[in-house]
Amino acid sequence: MFLLYCLGIIAGMVLPFQTSINSRLSLYTKSSFYASTISFATGTVFLIFLNLCINPHVFTPHFYESQSFNYLWFCGGLLGVIFLTGNLLLLPRLGASLTVVITVAGQIIMGIIIDTFGFFGANVESFTWLKALGIVLLLFGIILMNYVREQNTTSVQNTNTRLWLILGFCFGFCPPVQTAINSALGKQLHSSFMASLVSFAVGTIALFMLTLIFNRSLKMTKHHKQQGRLKPVYFIGGLLGVVFVTTNIILMPHLGAALTTIIVMLGQMLMGLIIDHFGLLGTHVNKVTTRKIIGITAILVGIIILRLF
Repeated sequence: MFLLYCLGIIAGMVLPFQTSINSRLSLYTKSSFYASTISFATGTVFLIFLNLCINPHVFTPHFYESQSFNYLWFCGGLLGVIFLTGNLLLLPRLGASLTVVITVAGQIIMGIIIDTFGFFGANVESFTWLKALGIVLLLFGIILMNYVREQNTTSVQNTNTRLWLILGFCFGFCPPVQTAINSALGKQLHSSFMASLVSFAVGTIALFMLTLIFNRSLKMTKHHKQQGRLKPVYFIGGLLGVVFVTTNIILMPHLGAALTTIIVMLGQMLMGLIIDHFGLLGTHVNKVTTRKIIGITAILVGIIILRLF
């Protein structure tokens, strides 16, 4: 079980790197959708080669004769795109800190709902008051980790911001549902890697259509004033995405939707702290504070309560 926790934390730790790489790529594509399309396409190509090596039978007609093409094949990838698009809409309206808090809150709540009612074939785990305490500690820790003193609180009072907060909470439902659906598809196909391929392929197609609608161009510059020439490393974001999605599919049957989401989120926050503290990936140095240490501690205690009770 400890190895599963470590795997989940590692999966979460790759996300900041993927975000940074895709952000750099978007400077050359002039479009976040186009950069995400390239990232998803790269992951799709990698998964095709991976499945050719370990699951060559999934590319034979016989494999698909016994398959039922239900919602599991299409919804996982679409939910990933919805969450990505949602964050692009939320960020300029709520700011980074509030976007993280509200979407993570939605992820935790939806993860608990999936586990409590056994949606999408998940194992049923009864909800207790101790688990409620664990959720409170998690949310408290997340708020401490992302609180920004200088944030303009007066803007949160208007109706439009409340609407975006509600939408952000709903966007947070997507990752746990995506994980549960992809895991169910993995069981149906008897392959986590094939389930990842299906999710990435659907996401690539959806993002490509969004790119054509909003960007109307597939041009890419090879040089940027600040970043210099386009580097091959800017195309590996999709490979990191493969690690994240596939790991979630593997962990879901063993840890449940809520705990998988929380463990991965913990890895993401830990790496975020490391990046900020040392100024990695070209970010400004933002030293770890007592408040952030208390936040991480509250999150760890919340995870322990959710796991043990």
